[in-house]
Amino acid sequence: MENFRRESDLLGELLVPADAYYGVQTQRAIENFRISGQYLFSYPELIRGLAFVKKAAALTNYELGLLNEELFLKITETCDELINGKLHDQFPIDMIQGGAGTSVNMNANEVIANRVLEKMGKNRGDYQFCSPNDHINLSQSTNDAYPTAIKLALLQMNETLVEKVKNIVLAFREKGEEFQDVIKMGRTQLQDAVPMTLGQEFEAFAATLEEDIEKLNNNANLFVEVNMGATAIGTGLNAPLGYAERCAGNLAEITGYPIVSAPNLVEATPDTGSYVIYSSAMKRLAVKLSKICNDLRLLSSGPRSGFYEINLPPMQPGSSIMPGKVNPVIPEVVNQVCYKVIGNDLTVTFAAEAGQLQLNVMEPVLSHAIMENNQFLCNALDTLREKCINGITANREVCLNMVRNSIGIVTALNPYIGYKNATHIAKEALETGNSVYNLVLEHKLLTREQLDDILDPRKMLQPHKL
Repeated sequence: MENFRRESDLLGELLVPADAYYGVQTQRAIENFRISGQYLFSYPELIRGLAFVKKAAALTNYELGLLNEELFLKITETCDELINGKLHDQFPIDMIQGGAGTSVNMNANEVIANRVLEKMGKNRGDYQFCSPNDHINLSQSTNDAYPTAIKLALLQMNETLVEKVKNIVLAFREKGEEFQDVIKMGRTQLQDAVPMTLGQEFEAFAATLEEDIEKLNNNANLFVEVNMGATAIGTGLNAPLGYAERCAGNLAEITGYPIVSAPNLVEATPDTGSYVIYSSAMKRLAVKLSKICNDLRLLSSGPRSGFYEINLPPMQPGSSIMPGKVNPVIPEVVNQVCYKVIGNDLTVTFAAEAGQLQLNVMEPVLSHAIMENNQFLCNALDTLREKCINGITANREVCLNMVRNSIGIVTALNPYIGYKNATHIAKEALETGNSVYNLVLEHKLLTREQLDDILDPRKMLQPHKL
């Protein structure tokens, strides 16, 4: 019993570890929600988001004469400690929980209150001097503080994700430059199409991912609109006049983000549309990334019976029974991350749809799905770049020989011998195994000089005068 203290709430008394900064409501959440095994302390951006909210609220309450200077200063100091990474181990509750985020909000309120009490020379749990509800949660409700903290967390996390995307775009672009003179066959529907360069293929990977930077940033910009001052349902009960706009302004100054107060707080309180559209941008990135990984696995397939146009860095033995086998394990793991992201997007969709009347109680699983996606994608992007893309090499002769032996180059002859003749040549090449080049000469459709000029692979890489 010496290692515990007694705290009480609506449901009665409960033992809390004596050295814990959190209190009775956090302890109940620890006992009630043993669900995902992923905890609030796993997402430092969310803890910082909560600290930003509580700091801005304290400042606003002080400016409006609701909080004395001593409490204001000590609350601010404590919030700064949380922002700087201290006391994060005091947020041990599961990310998925009932209560629409009340446990998260109270976890922050209790930790800040008990740290303030410590600064005042008081005992933890002696809430008459600094109360989690009356002082730290002053002029707030979970229903405005919690979603605002989530949005601030996602703004931070988006910056990290965008940086990871920029890094992998650069890696693909560098490979595009390295492979700019590697002639190969392009393929549609897994069939030979027309020649291209491996550099063009890798530059296309860079370009398609680069598009998503703007999408992510544009969608994340929706998070700057917050509902602080809405309190329970958007009517602003128990918040003073002018609190919403002033608090949003203080949040903007504290965080550096262009935070604004939502124009309709009753609408903003249950609305989760910004999460849905941001999650869709992450899904779009995942879909593209997974397609690229599929391509890398195909291009490196073999080595003797596949495409074998590129070599992926060997990362581990590929089989417990087949000697010498090396598998594309990095693209494989990134594929799996992308499937997880796509699944989490569906979770976000269902959770957003489940909002009822003046609140969406599913925000815990909704926010967790998006934050988990961010962490997964950041780790996957770094892994793919560092352990795969940077070490890719080209099998130049394999690529060139496929062009020389391909029936697909007959497409380049269409303007000169006509589609019908080109079709006959392609069909005969397939049936006989003879080359397109030889068959055109045999049928005297073009001279050797004309054919050499038309079928120069480098002339088939871009538009040209016929």
